[in-house]
Amino acid sequence: MKTDHLLIMRFSGLGDVAMTVPVVWSLARRYPHLRITVLSSPFARIFFDNIAPNVGFMEADLKHEYRGVKGLNALYRRLTAKQFTAIADLHNVLRSGYLRMRFNIDRYRVEHIDKHRRERRQLVATTGKQMVQLPSVFELYADVLARLGYPVDMDFTSVFPPTGGNLRLISDLVDEKKPFQQWIGVAPFAAYQGKAYPLPLMENVIDELTRRHPSCRIFLFGNNSDKERLALDKLAEGRKNCINASALLGGIYKELILMSHLDVMLSMDSANMHLASIAGTPVVSIWGATHPLAGYMGWHQRPDDVVQTDMPCRPCSISGNRPCLRGDYACLTSIKPVSVADSVDRVLMR
Repeated sequence: MKTDHLLIMRFSGLGDVAMTVPVVWSLARRYPHLRITVLSSPFARIFFDNIAPNVGFMEADLKHEYRGVKGLNALYRRLTAKQFTAIADLHNVLRSGYLRMRFNIDRYRVEHIDKHRRERRQLVATTGKQMVQLPSVFELYADVLARLGYPVDMDFTSVFPPTGGNLRLISDLVDEKKPFQQWIGVAPFAAYQGKAYPLPLMENVIDELTRRHPSCRIFLFGNNSDKERLALDKLAEGRKNCINASALLGGIYKELILMSHLDVMLSMDSANMHLASIAGTPVVSIWGATHPLAGYMGWHQRPDDVVQTDMPCRPCSISGNRPCLRGDYACLTSIKPVSVADSVDRVLMR
C-alpha cells in the first residue's frame, strides 16, 4: 500500500517559516505514518531536520537556482519525482501559485492558504476601519491541512525539551546562568521603520532594566547585516551586562538555544518574536504600524504582553512597509521606555 506523502510549501520569510514549526510538529505527531516534506529556502533547514522522524526537508533557492519560469519548471520536475500524494501551499504567492497550478493540472490534491485579504484590507483601511480579530496564521496553516484530510490539534510547546536547548553547545561563548540572574533578550530591529521602536528609546529601556535588575544579563539579537551588527555593538558598548549575542553566536540554532534559556524576550513584531516563541520563551512585543489583530502574534504569546498605543490610524499596514501617514511614527515614539520596562517586569515576576 502506498504511503501518503505530503508536500508543504512555505519559502519565506524567516518569521513566517518559523510559524509553520508548531503546525508541522503537531501534524507529524498526529500522523506518524504520514511522510511529510517541507519545501522552503535553504535557511529553514535548521527548523525541520530533526523535528520528527517522518519529516524531511527540501531546499529551493528561488532567487538563483530555480529563478523564473524555467527554474520553477525544473523544480516541479524534481518535486514530481518524490511521488507526493497531496500538496499544501502555505505561502500563496506568485511562485508557489505557479507550482500549485502545475500540480493541479496533473490532478494532485492541492490546497492553499486563505490569507483573508478582504478582511486585512478592512483592518488597515484609512476610513471605515474594521478592528476585528482575524484568524491566527497558525490557524490558517492548520486549515489548509484540515482541507487535505489532516486535521491537527496543535499541542506544540517548544523545539527543545522542557529544560531548554543544550547550553553546553554554547558554554564557551555564554557563561553559565546563575540562579540569581535574570536573562533578558532584546531584539530591537524589524524589517521596516513602522515596526521598530526607536533605538534611543530602546537604550533607555535597557538602562532602566539594568537599574531595576543589576545582576541581569541582556542579550541583543539582530541579523547578520553590518548595519544591525554595528548598532548592537554600540548598544552593548559601555554596558557591562549587555552583549551582542547574534555576533557572538553566529547562527540561528545557537541563538535558539540561548533564547530557550531567557526569562523573557523583548522584541518587535519581527522574526525574533517568532524564534523566541518556538523556543518556548515568553515575549514582550512592541507593535507600531502593525497590530496583533492581523493574526501574527507569536506562538502561545499572551495579549497582555503586547505593548502598543491605540491610535485611529493603527494599524496602517499588515507588514509595516507603508510610510507613516502622519510622518512622525507616533504609534512607536509615544510609547514610554518605563512602560516597556514595566511589561518586561511583569513577565519576570510571574
